[in-house]
Amino acid sequence: MEATASARYLRGSAQKARLVVDMIRGKDVNQALAILRFTKKRAAGHIEKCMRSAIANANEAAEKANISIDPDDLWVRTAFVDRGPTKNRRRVRPAPQGRAYREQRHFCHVTISLSNDARPDPKAPKNGRKAAPAPAAGEDQAATKTPAASKARKRGGAAAAPRAKRSKKAEE
Repeated sequence: MEATASARYLRGSAQKARLVVDMIRGKDVNQALAILRFTKKRAAGHIEKCMRSAIANANEAAEKANISIDPDDLWVRTAFVDRGPTKNRRRVRPAPQGRAYREQRHFCHVTISLSNDARPDPKAPKNGRKAAPAPAAGEDQAATKTPAASKARKRGGAAAAPRAKRSKKAEE
């Protein structure tokens, strides 16, 4: 079962909120709430509120489906922060050499998705790619990684014995 919650138009830049969201991605709900509780970032309080909303949404969806879920089994499947609108105020802030900066207020949108499904294996290769094949028995790993060895493998010859130059006189 999967449940999502989003908080829109949160005060603060998306870059600063991403620092907090990166800390909780992939963690258990209890561990994520503890991290958010004791993080000294302004965005942490708003993200914690969004996380609690996602937990409530998961409980509500489970009740509607007549399923019982344990909130302790939930984990943060996805969490991301999008950039919101920027409020350009006419108020100015002081800048060096007698100039002035316009005041900009940044907003962001936070989306958190929780799941109680089995977690993917972290050691599994991503994008469906298979791991590189292991070298054959008796083949030296250090010798296979050198550029000369890779060229020799393409030609079908040995890596240690480079071709000798032939002179015209030797051929006669």
